[in-house]
Amino acid sequence: MPFRYWPVFLAVILTVSCAGPEPLRVTTHVIRDQQTNNRGADPMANNEKLRRLHGAVSMKEREQLLGQYFTIAWHHPEGRGTAPVTVNFDYIQGATGSRIQNQRREFPAEDASGTTEIAVTGDDYFEGGRVLAWQVTLRRGGELIATRQSYLWE
Repeated sequence: MPFRYWPVFLAVILTVSCAGPEPLRVTTHVIRDQQTNNRGADPMANNEKLRRLHGAVSMKEREQLLGQYFTIAWHHPEGRGTAPVTVNFDYIQGATGSRIQNQRREFPAEDASGTTEIAVTGDDYFEGGRVLAWQVTLRRGGELIATRQSYLWE
C-alpha cells in the first residue's frame, strides 16, 4: 500500500474500532405455519422455526407458538447505573384498530446490557392479528436512553 493512503486507512480503522454497540437493536421473526421440513426454504429461517417450536408436542401446543417474535438487544453506553432498566414495547395489531398494546421487561440496575424477547403468539396473534407497527423505548429510571420504531409507527 503506498504511503499516501495510510492516513485514510488509519482514519477508517479508528472510526470503526471506536464505535460501540448500538444502544437498541430489534430483530423480528414470524412463524406462520407448523411445517418444519420446507424443502428449498432458507436453512437459517427453518432452524429458527425449529428452535421456536422445540418442546411443543401436540398440534395445539405448536399452534400456540405461531405468531411474531421480537428479539430486543440493548446496551447502555454509560454502563451500570443506580436505577433499573426498562424495555417498553408498544405495538398495534391489525384487528385491534388503533389501540396501542404494551409489553414491558425490567432489568436490574447492575446490568449494562441485555437481551429480551417479546412474543405475540397463540390466541393474541390469532384474535388481534399481526403486529403492524411497533416502538421500543429503553429507559434507566425515568431517563430515555434510546428508542427504535417500525416504519409505520407514528
